[in-house]
Amino acid sequence: MAQSSNRILEEFSRLFTDAAGAATGARREVEAIMRAQAEKFLKDMDVVTREEFEAVREMAIEARNENERLAERIDELEARLVKQTSRPD
Repeated sequence: MAQSSNRILEEFSRLFTDAAGAATGARREVEAIMRAQAEKFLKDMDVVTREEFEAVREMAIEARNENERLAERIDELEARLVKQTSRPD
């Protein structure tokens, strides 16, 4: 009886080992499919890379700074013009 229960345990062990191997293989296959679908989805959405985003962000910051400098310059020129036109001759 000890040998038959030992044999049953060996069969269960082998069955569980095979099931674990199959589950691992299935998990890897599902991960690969999900990764491929995610990459396809992102490609179809035309998502920008981090590098592209950072480059455009930097350009926007520079444009905003330039716009502020130009606004200050316009204010200075307008103040000068008001001064010049308000002087009595």
